[in-house]
Amino acid sequence: MYRPWEAIGGLTDAPDGTDPIEVLRWASARFGDRVAMATGFGPEGVVVVDMLSRVVESPQIFYLDTGFLFSETHELRERLGTRYGIEFERVEPELSVDAQASRFGDQLWTREPDRCCSLRKVVPLRRRLRDLDAWITSIRRDQTPSRAASRPVEWDTKFELVKINPLATWSSGDVWSYIQEHDLPYNVLHDSGYPSIGCTNCTRAVQSGEAERAGRWSWTAKVECGLHG
Repeated sequence: MYRPWEAIGGLTDAPDGTDPIEVLRWASARFGDRVAMATGFGPEGVVVVDMLSRVVESPQIFYLDTGFLFSETHELRERLGTRYGIEFERVEPELSVDAQASRFGDQLWTREPDRCCSLRKVVPLRRRLRDLDAWITSIRRDQTPSRAASRPVEWDTKFELVKINPLATWSSGDVWSYIQEHDLPYNVLHDSGYPSIGCTNCTRAVQSGEAERAGRWSWTAKVECGLHG
């Protein structure tokens, strides 16, 4: 009988504080070309891209192009691609922005944000992950309640493969210290009050005293797009 945790092996009980680079080195050795990283080009993603590039000569890294990414996000992607010699794989929804509006009405995200996220993020991700045995994320435990129990290596019950979270125990301060120490590029919107950046239509700058992800879907109680909870 197939037992999913047997696919993990080795670092199933990786203790908190395990060096993220060691986690990535293990993942590369364990899964080879059957592991890939997904990134939204946030500060955590930039850190993991840098770390993964130190471990793997030609890492597989993809992003979900919802059709609503900020121009600054695309600019960062190009800068990272030039710096690391990486061609980031673009994963798109089945429906174009116009086709979605035609089928579900204009500005679906204002009426049914969960459905919009599912169409433009969750479904495309699920399709991409079918070709993998493991995927690498850059989530942190302290970002949202649904991420609080994340482990450096775990079984992803939603997508049914191994999930690698090398920065699970890091804080925002740890991330920015690494960026500064290694002089990494980052999205310039972070300097204008955008600690968490998603789609243009669902992201705003945060106000003083607000939580890190308060600018995401701010007219709702929603804090996750559905990829991690």
